[in-house]
Amino acid sequence: MKIGFVSDSLGALSFEEMLDQAVALGVSGVEINTGGWSRAPHLDLPQLRQSPAARRSFLQAFGSRGLEIIALNVNGNPLHPVDRRQSDALYETVRLAADLGITKICTMSGLPEGQEGDRLPNWVVSSWPPEGQVAKEWQFKERLLPYWEKLLDMAPQYGVTQFALELHGGQWAYNVPNFLRLREALGPMIGANLDPSHMFWMGGDPIAAIDALGDAICHVHAKDAGFNEARRGATTNLENGPLGLPSDRAWSYLTLGYGHDPLWWRQFCYRLRMVGYDGWLSIEHEDPLLDPIEGLTKSVALLREIMPVALGGFIQAEC
Repeated sequence: MKIGFVSDSLGALSFEEMLDQAVALGVSGVEINTGGWSRAPHLDLPQLRQSPAARRSFLQAFGSRGLEIIALNVNGNPLHPVDRRQSDALYETVRLAADLGITKICTMSGLPEGQEGDRLPNWVVSSWPPEGQVAKEWQFKERLLPYWEKLLDMAPQYGVTQFALELHGGQWAYNVPNFLRLREALGPMIGANLDPSHMFWMGGDPIAAIDALGDAICHVHAKDAGFNEARRGATTNLENGPLGLPSDRAWSYLTLGYGHDPLWWRQFCYRLRMVGYDGWLSIEHEDPLLDPIEGLTKSVALLREIMPVALGGFIQAEC
């Protein structure tokens, strides 16, 4: 496994400063945000699409520091019924991938409206009332499948071989069963980006998710989450207060080790290896209280201590 981080983790730094900090942290690569919900402070998508010189300079900035580009990240809602900017950013990111020689894109399944004519996405998370199930099936058949079939048909001509969909609240494929249903319909170009923090706050078990996903896992975001039990007792996990106020929330995103101890993270990484995952652990710092450089430093140190590095093998002695 290799350690990197999502570039928005250091969104206040310039592009060059962010890469210099990556070197100082001793990580192997950076996952670059290109748009979607991100303002993409480290990448000018239109400029890179238009200018070969800008692309050469961009790639040289990584190469001269011995860093890899882990993936392009365009997390957002490409299936928003009205705002098409999210979808446009995803398509442009696919085209940019060809220009940069990158094969993997991190994004999300998208969440459409609940029926024709609605102007807002509709996240169905309950079995009752029954019209929710009608909306969920309509979304899958009328929006998700047509959108992704078209995108997957286009992507290979731009060299993209993998879409790592983050199992994230507020998306159609927010949990393992929904994701696997989508992957079964669309094929192995659809992979899972497993971020344990989202499983935590939605009440799931990331290690159980590893077992259920198996070789469908093609990317991992390393991010922790913790709970404010006094608040959670009143609000449940379905918290929609501002993310920047952890004292007022049931749960918050935390630096690695602050929500779950190193033993848990050791077991998480070991379980990933058990199902064959030997890829990136891409740290996504969203802790509202810890300084990003401090948070990344602590997260890198934890992962470096506990993650499997070399492939091993048990050799049974002859009796």
